[in-house]
Amino acid sequence: MPASDKPKIYLSSPHMSGKERDYVTEAFDSNWIAPLGPHVDAFEKELAAFVDVEAAAAVSSGTAALHLALRLLGVTKGDQVFCSTLTFVASANPILYQGAEPVFLDSEPGTWNLSPSALERALQDAKRSGRLPKAVIVVNLYGQSARMDEIVALCRSYGVPLVEDAAESLGSEYRGKASGTFGTFGIYSFNGNKIITTSGGGMLVSNDAEAMGKARFLATQARDPAPHYQHSETGYNYRMSNVLAGIGRAQLEVLPERVNARRAVFERYRRELASVPGIRFMPELEGTRSNRWLTALTLEEEAEGTVQDLLGMMAEENIEARPVWKPLHLQPVFRGARYYTHTEKENVAERLFERGICLPSGSNMSEPDQTRVIECVLRTLARGRAGVR
Repeated sequence: MPASDKPKIYLSSPHMSGKERDYVTEAFDSNWIAPLGPHVDAFEKELAAFVDVEAAAAVSSGTAALHLALRLLGVTKGDQVFCSTLTFVASANPILYQGAEPVFLDSEPGTWNLSPSALERALQDAKRSGRLPKAVIVVNLYGQSARMDEIVALCRSYGVPLVEDAAESLGSEYRGKASGTFGTFGIYSFNGNKIITTSGGGMLVSNDAEAMGKARFLATQARDPAPHYQHSETGYNYRMSNVLAGIGRAQLEVLPERVNARRAVFERYRRELASVPGIRFMPELEGTRSNRWLTALTLEEEAEGTVQDLLGMMAEENIEARPVWKPLHLQPVFRGARYYTHTEKENVAERLFERGICLPSGSNMSEPDQTRVIECVLRTLARGRAGVR
């Protein structure tokens, strides 16, 4: 059949368990439709217990959670915030919301995540200038945890709070501890393409229960305890609805299954494609367990084809694929921002952007669909070997 008539294979589509309907029906039957309600309270407690933290606050998006984290840390106009460069723009936009200045840090080869050596040089320079950052945002890319031991030690040494952007890594582990729980604050996203979804939503987590109470206050328009509507500081309309929290509760129940399914998808790709010249899969750091939210790989110089070749062929075959994130220091909105490379001679993030691609990785992906993707990759690289473009 013509490629255009073939069913679409999505990069990462929502995967419902079926129990979501029960929680949503309960919300409708009890008329808890507006924001807040018993599902929100339960979802916060259940997720906090799952990742083993003191408290959680359910909000409208992962971006909202990250914005609240920076607000709670007192980030304001004129401050600096260090941030991973190889990530989605939402990781750094809240820095601008607060009027602060982002400073971007390169990746390192072993995790594709924030480089401890780049962080150390940036902190040394900041200390010499008498202007340490107000926070460091570390992102766990595509489900893989960064080198948290080194990053946490550096932040402690310089007295700088750490915010862990675990939007893509819920269900991942670093040395037996849940991703998203290493910093002063951690954030998760429940966007429609994430490993579990509430359609749209996010969660802020912390072991500082008092700060989490303040987060909920700020996320509910900062309404003072008064018989009338009174507001003493600026707040936001960031709280999650009771209906969406019900979906999240059902999704959280099957998170371990979703992680296993995505890891199985990755393992088949690795098994079928690892011997192809030039293909290098995103590594999994020893002592970690990635949720493999997306299977990411690079096409190195010896590959008989480019990322552009493969993306083009995937599109022709009605398969959704994606380049690796464009580094934030290259984005027009952050033009002029300072950037620290991994080493004086090695710019890891830019190389990964040039050579990286993410394959369809949904936990509900069928074996025939995965076979279609694998065959498309092999066919594209075979065309390259034959000199066809």
